[in-house]
Amino acid sequence: MRSGDGRIPEEPAAAPSAADRPPRGDELAETLYRRYSVPLLSFCLKHTGGDRQWAEDVVQETLVRAWRNADRIDPNDEVRSLMPWLATVARRIVIDDRRAKSARPREVNPEPLEHVPADDQVEPLLRSMVVADALQSLSQAHREVLVETVLRDRSVNQAAEALGIPVGTVKSRVYYAVRALKLALEERGVNA
Repeated sequence: MRSGDGRIPEEPAAAPSAADRPPRGDELAETLYRRYSVPLLSFCLKHTGGDRQWAEDVVQETLVRAWRNADRIDPNDEVRSLMPWLATVARRIVIDDRRAKSARPREVNPEPLEHVPADDQVEPLLRSMVVADALQSLSQAHREVLVETVLRDRSVNQAAEALGIPVGTVKSRVYYAVRALKLALEERGVNA
């Protein structure tokens, strides 16, 4: 039977059966994973220097990209293997990952930072407060002689002249004042 323009009308194409049509969606993802995950992982391990976690991430990203391009992929095509295309995608993902890692500063493990000494002014401040408190517990005479000799950095002769007492008395008071200060500091938990 001819149509009005002289052509023979074509038979309507039969709908492809489920076995003939390429898989889509979750079915495609399962097929790709079953068929290509092992060889693709082996390929990725070589390109990631044996880093299995990184290689598995690359395989996953590669299969996700294949799934996104489902309209162009037929995993049942016996003539063409998808492995060359998947390997190219995986290799480009590895290259992109390397570039991204080299473009940003190297990540630092925070653990060593916990033990880095910092210029902390708290310790010296606390120490000076404890010493000042211990000095207050000394007698007036012992405190005066320590202030002159230690804090003002005067010699025994200069301290004796400033305090108006004999040099021998300054020496004796310094000796006993230091012993008393040591005991006062020990009472406050400071070991000299």
